[in-house]
Amino acid sequence: MALPISFTDFKSYSLRLGVLALPILVTQFCQAALGVVDAIMAGQVSALDLAAVAVGSGIWLPLFLLATGILIATTPLIGEAIGQNKHSEVPHITQQSLWTASVIGILGFIIVNLMPGVLNIMGVPANIQPIAAQYLHGVSFGFPAMAVYAVLRSYCEALGRPEPVTIISIVGLLADIPLNYIFIHGLFGMPEMGGAGCGVATAIVLWITVILLATYTGFTKRQQIAETRFFQNFTAPNRAQITKLLKLGIPIGVSIFFEASLFSLGAIIISPLGEIATASHQVALSVTGQLFMIPISVAMALTIMVSNRYGEKNLVALKQVQATGLIWTILIAIVCMLGIWLFRPQVAAAFTDNIEVRAQAMHLLIFALAYQLFDGWQVNIAGILRGMQDTTVPMWVTLFCYWIVALPLGIYLVRYTNVGAQGFWMALITGLFLASILLTLRLRFQQKRLQAQWG
Repeated sequence: MALPISFTDFKSYSLRLGVLALPILVTQFCQAALGVVDAIMAGQVSALDLAAVAVGSGIWLPLFLLATGILIATTPLIGEAIGQNKHSEVPHITQQSLWTASVIGILGFIIVNLMPGVLNIMGVPANIQPIAAQYLHGVSFGFPAMAVYAVLRSYCEALGRPEPVTIISIVGLLADIPLNYIFIHGLFGMPEMGGAGCGVATAIVLWITVILLATYTGFTKRQQIAETRFFQNFTAPNRAQITKLLKLGIPIGVSIFFEASLFSLGAIIISPLGEIATASHQVALSVTGQLFMIPISVAMALTIMVSNRYGEKNLVALKQVQATGLIWTILIAIVCMLGIWLFRPQVAAAFTDNIEVRAQAMHLLIFALAYQLFDGWQVNIAGILRGMQDTTVPMWVTLFCYWIVALPLGIYLVRYTNVGAQGFWMALITGLFLASILLTLRLRFQQKRLQAQWG
């Protein structure tokens, strides 16, 4: 798949990859930890509240990731411009992405508010529906902030300045804990909302983070950002640039949506089995979701590095970057698998005092261990392909693997056999394994195409 890479080149690219990936990793951990904090704090109220938050998250998070995926197309577009030494184009790209984010943010707010109407159709138990609906209504107010934040984050990271995003993400996570407590328990005159209060807290955190990041990008004197300031001379919406963004971004967003919805819909698919099964699934998913932040951070860094080499039309360097990233993908997967195996009891206990939930969660984590390599591999191949601005075929691959193969298989195993909740995790492994194979074949095809095109 890649040209042999010398140790010297591997060391050099690993250093650059680490400089980019580590701040992104902290950012991803903080953002994913918002959901983990919600799960822990809702779980302390009751298993019912935890199950309701799990169902609510299973609905809004795929929409959140769909929107974010569309807008992170800003990263390879800016990366390509930098690789071509066209820094003057960066402000225009960013401005058009912000116009797009404004529309997406409003649409997201409307759609999330409509989602409680489908809870009954999805077969969510009646006792879970009211809390899940209240949670969705609260979190919907953060959707516009999330959309703008996705563009500002892509802008900073594409310019090689992920650190401010990391710091602001830490601030957001620290703010989420007291805000959750306030709205869960009704402090300072706020209504006592139980687990549903996590939705309001999340929305407030999203607005705090976007305001802080907008302030930073507007006033920092850091050279990379100061030279590409985009708040001045803000241009009107440009159809050509927005079309280019959407042509690249919609397949990214849809691909992420297919995968994320497969994971998130698990809570809804499993919910007829009862609140214990649903809560244990959410615990296992929260743990593996945190671990997933490691390979996805490497994938995001790879997108930046690959997009620069793609702009330079340097195929040798492009393959060396790819090889470096995939070697680290394998090493990271091995460490994660070992960590899950050794610390399953401790992590399950951190989420709940319910003995039944703990026991089932520990069992499900065994299945989560099995797919670490496949999940890490496919997300990094996808990140490489995005850097090469190849997003449409990967979208169809994810549709096939996750919605046509894994999702129906999961529904069948959970609801029409005696396998139980573990049937859904067996379906996940199947979909991820298939995606790993097909995306790898796509990367090989793209390498041969560029070889013929660039010589």
